[in-house]
Amino acid sequence: MSADHEPLPDAPKSIGDPATPRVGKDEATLIVGGFRIVERGLLITVAAMTLSAAGAEVWGVIESRKIDLADILLMFLYTEVIGMIAVFYTGRGSPFIYPIFIAITALARLIVLQGKEMAPENIVFEAGAILLLAIAAVVIVRAGKP
Repeated sequence: MSADHEPLPDAPKSIGDPATPRVGKDEATLIVGGFRIVERGLLITVAAMTLSAAGAEVWGVIESRKIDLADILLMFLYTEVIGMIAVFYTGRGSPFIYPIFIAITALARLIVLQGKEMAPENIVFEAGAILLLAIAAVVIVRAGKP
C-alpha cells in the first residue's frame, strides 16, 4: 500500500466527520449510569476503609493511653477524607478543596513527625508546598464565587 492512498468511501475521515458512529442517547445514559454506580461503590469502600482506619487509630490511642500531635493530625486527615466523600454525595462545595486540605494536613503531619531529623531545606520546601496549596485553595474558592 502506498502512503498517498485515498480512504475508503465508507470510512470516516475524522472524529468530527458525520460518518463517525455516535453513541446513542440510551447507550450514553447506560454508560454514565454504570460509571456512577462504580463511583458510588468506590466512595462507599473509601468511607468504610477510612472509618475502620480511624477506629483502629482511636483504639491504639486508648490502648497506649497517650495522645500525640501526630495522632490528632491523622484524625484530621480521616475527617477530611470523610468530608470529601460527603461533598461528592451532597454536591455542596467544591470537590477540589478537600484534596488540597488533605494534602496540606499530610504535609504538616510529615513536618511534625520528621521535623527534627529532616534537613532544614526540606522543611522549607514542604512549607513552601503548603503555602502553594493554600494559595490554590483561595484561588479555587474565590473563582467559584460570583
